Amino acid sequence: MDQDHIRLSVAAVLQVFDPQSPQARAMFRLGLESSVIFAIIFAMVAGAVVYALMRYRWHEGEPDPRQVAGNTTIEIVWTAIPCAIVVALFALTARTMSVSDPPAAPAPDLLVIGHQWWWEARYPKSGVVAANEIHIPVGRAMSIEFDSADVLHEFWVPRLARKIAAVPGHPNHIWIEADAPGTYLGVCSEFCGTEHAWMHFLIIAETPAKFAEWESSQLLPASKPAGLEARKGLALFEQTSCVSCHAVNGTVAGARVGPDLTHFASRRELGAGIVENTPDNLRRWLKDPQQVKPGAKMPDFKFSGEQIGQLVAYFETLK
Repeated sequence: MDQDHIRLSVAAVLQVFDPQSPQARAMFRLGLESSVIFAIIFAMVAGAVVYALMRYRWHEGEPDPRQVAGNTTIEIVWTAIPCAIVVALFALTARTMSVSDPPAAPAPDLLVIGHQWWWEARYPKSGVVAANEIHIPVGRAMSIEFDSADVLHEFWVPRLARKIAAVPGHPNHIWIEADAPGTYLGVCSEFCGTEHAWMHFLIIAETPAKFAEWESSQLLPASKPAGLEARKGLALFEQTSCVSCHAVNGTVAGARVGPDLTHFASRRELGAGIVENTPDNLRRWLKDPQQVKPGAKMPDFKFSGEQIGQLVAYFETLK
């Protein structure tokens, strides 16, 4: 595991202490309340043990203490107190579940599909398809349905929502909401293969106006490249088996095996968070995907330096 991934993993775990949604705050509050109850129980039990050790310490020559066969009052007390604690914890948990995990909506706002090793996001109401960057409007609870294209994955955004499994053929559901605009790190928290550690995604919370603007822009087809290098890149893209996996609206590419590339250049990261989306990193990816992300499903096409330059010029037009 490299240093970058260790840093991101630690950051993701620590983010549970900074909830930024009603759902996350409810779970954080339950954790605090439970911790207080457990601390009180520990203090009482440890205190009783220490008191007994000090108060009733045996001394040389003393007779054995009087043995008591049973005490109905004490037995009722030590049964009633644990029952009361369990009931209290149950009530607190039920309250938290009602806030953090209400019933699913009749129709989801968003469909998220886990792949080895990236995330696909579909917006059924608008038809937008995105990859690894999920945009949501601030202050609105989004109903999300989860599925998987291959193996078991687990979706987790520590600052916004609880973990939820993406199980092949068995859709699950969760609500997600953000209090304020921002970018929230998400991870796959269920081991799913070689590159499980680099199956990150971003939740980008925007004002409703900016979200509507983003959604409208995502529905536009890819613009026609103007430069010669970019036009050659488009021709090369359409002539290779790239079109068997990827989609670019406005071209002959319409497959859904790999990420939709229609607005590829507008994304912040490449390879589900493994590197920043820059022309240099894109060149490295096209030259040898396995060198950037070992185990990635994308094959090495053995492109020449000239071909890589043409493809990079084209992909950089996909804003």
